Amino acid sequence: MHMIARMWEVRALASGFDELLTWVCDVAVPRLEVLPQHVSSDVYSSTDHRIVVITKWRNTPENMTAPPAKLVARAPHVWDFSPVDR
Repeated sequence: MHMIARMWEVRALASGFDELLTWVCDVAVPRLEVLPQHVSSDVYSSTDHRIVVITKWRNTPENMTAPPAKLVARAPHVWDFSPVDR
């Protein structure tokens, strides 16, 4: 089985940080967690209003739903990673 870790990062407007974090935790991530290829999810936040979601997938990762535009300072960025045998 090929595993892929997807890192999704968004920067919130200072005034929208709490609402965006709630949206990520209560709406966006639960939509991913029911998919059959989903393995796990972790959500992180930083003091500079960034939210990072790291999901792990069997084979093909799914995209997160676009966040509410009124809450974000810039569009989300996405990176995919594969495990390294060491």
